[in-house]
Amino acid sequence: MPRPSQNPHVQTFFDPATFTATHLVSDPATGVAAIIDPVLDFEPKSGTLSTASADAVLHAVTEQGLDLAYVLETHAHADHLSAADHIRHRTGTKIAIGAHITAVQHIFADLFELDDVAPDGSQFDLLLTEGDHLPLGDLSIGVLHTPGHTPACSTYLIGDAAFVGDTLFMPDYGTARADFPGGDAATLYRSIGKILALPPHTRLFVGHDYLPATRTDYRWETTVAEEAAANVHVHAGVSEQSFVAMREARDRTLAAPTLILPSLQVNIRAGALPPASPGGTVFLKLPVTFASGTRPAAA
Repeated sequence: MPRPSQNPHVQTFFDPATFTATHLVSDPATGVAAIIDPVLDFEPKSGTLSTASADAVLHAVTEQGLDLAYVLETHAHADHLSAADHIRHRTGTKIAIGAHITAVQHIFADLFELDDVAPDGSQFDLLLTEGDHLPLGDLSIGVLHTPGHTPACSTYLIGDAAFVGDTLFMPDYGTARADFPGGDAATLYRSIGKILALPPHTRLFVGHDYLPATRTDYRWETTVAEEAAANVHVHAGVSEQSFVAMREARDRTLAAPTLILPSLQVNIRAGALPPASPGGTVFLKLPVTFASGTRPAAA
């Protein structure tokens, strides 16, 4: 029997507005903890921002007497704003992300013409590469580079648990899209292969759950064995060629996430908001794309 401290305690906070699972993972022996993929609440119709979801996680940290060591970002999210910087300011903890965030910053700092964003990852405290380890009490956080959804995607290995972000979803929903800038379906397939090569009993914690038609309850925990046996996109026996054909065809039917434009401006800043205007107002940019033949003469 493994020592209890070899298996982390995981508490998940689910945000139904963005279908995001934020995981609070801690070492039972020492109480040292990390928050993975925290959500900053943003209502796009009014531009209203709130820290309620992140504050609920921080309340749990305080109530349980945990020692928060890190905020871990699995990638720069396109579907919700990150609360990492809010948590850093509240607690002094460090924000970690995959080192390939610089590639994502290059893409989107140019797209949004963000002069204040240096595409060097300096907005984050720790840039991680495959094989790196961070201490978490008596546990260790291992890093797998699992790109394909984005260039910077990482999976975090803690004891018998792996936190896969958007790379894999629950078996009845499938896998991440691979059509964002820097994404690639073949790369995603190989990254999933790394995850499915972990021991079959490994607990997998996903970053989102979008309900399939066959289910009414949200879920975020599965295992390597369950994914290998039943993932509707990439179960054992699915070839790279067939996966890529399926993934690319499916991605062509998907709309952009509702929060993609505001979220990426914030998330490449490690969850920080843009600098306020001289009048004290914070603005997010909305680049306009003109459909073919519709650009106004004055534009």
